[in-house]
Amino acid sequence: MSQGKHTVAWVLAATALLWCGVGLAAESAVADTSIHAWLVRVHEASRQRAYTGTFVVSAGAKTASAKIWHVCDGTQQMERVEPLSGQSRSIFRRNDQVITFFPESRVAITEKRDSLGLFPNLLKSSDSDMGAHYQLKALGNERVVGVEADIVEILPKDQLRYGYRVWSEKRTGLIVQLQTLDLEGRVLEQAAFSELQLDAPVSMPKLAQMMAATDGYRVESPEMQKTTAEAQGWTLRRQVPGFKAMGCFLRPVAASAQGVHAMQWMFSDGLATVSLFVEPFDRRRHTREGSTDLGGATRTLTRHLDAWWITAVGEVPAATLGVFAQTLERRK
Repeated sequence: MSQGKHTVAWVLAATALLWCGVGLAAESAVADTSIHAWLVRVHEASRQRAYTGTFVVSAGAKTASAKIWHVCDGTQQMERVEPLSGQSRSIFRRNDQVITFFPESRVAITEKRDSLGLFPNLLKSSDSDMGAHYQLKALGNERVVGVEADIVEILPKDQLRYGYRVWSEKRTGLIVQLQTLDLEGRVLEQAAFSELQLDAPVSMPKLAQMMAATDGYRVESPEMQKTTAEAQGWTLRRQVPGFKAMGCFLRPVAASAQGVHAMQWMFSDGLATVSLFVEPFDRRRHTREGSTDLGGATRTLTRHLDAWWITAVGEVPAATLGVFAQTLERRK
């Protein structure tokens, strides 16, 4: 898979998938709460909030910003995202349905995305085993983007995953800032509101009308076929601690001949994610094995294995990607 696509995916995930929830009233509340219960409670509360704001993602020298309109009615979540830099586009989402409009090319791309992980893609699964690999720590409170916010750290218990520092608004619980931390506690990337209006009058019917306005656009739906790694002839020699399989799909390889597909096998520990892409080896495109930093917390690692090319992508340390890539093997 191309590194450019993964860089774009990181920017979209960090700006388009927002998450709101309930704040913690005091540090003692954090101490008495399991990390899974805290994350699920915050996630579930997102169904009651509406807001608009400008969201900024920064990672090293890279910065991306977007204007966001978000509304929930308890059963439906909708949002509109207008990136303020790069290629002109508008992204609309209703639960797991996403459509991206590109006005210059008059193309609209529809796809499905998991609706569990929001703001920005923090909670990846409802797995209750996260406490075995992370711990929750309260850091007090601070004023951010004009509101009082509780600060919590989610710290890893091993070297296989990164940590997070989270600011949630005291009254509503909306997460207003999130930092991803490396193994030494340094900030790898930050996602934060630069301006925010809570309980904004966002109209769900109006967003739905805009999302359905595809007249004059060529609508494309990337082919994606659900499968299993076993059915494709792949397995892991051993499980990577804390990470569980979340799904497996076949995707067309854009740069290859028609009919060539890559398998995407996805894993998560509840917060961090890793995808293993497996496609036929092509010496014209697959020229160098190794690890690449895509900016912020996202890395890739490539490996040539017999007739196959393996690309591991994730918001985890490079060594973790190495474990996945070396553990993956062809079934006999």
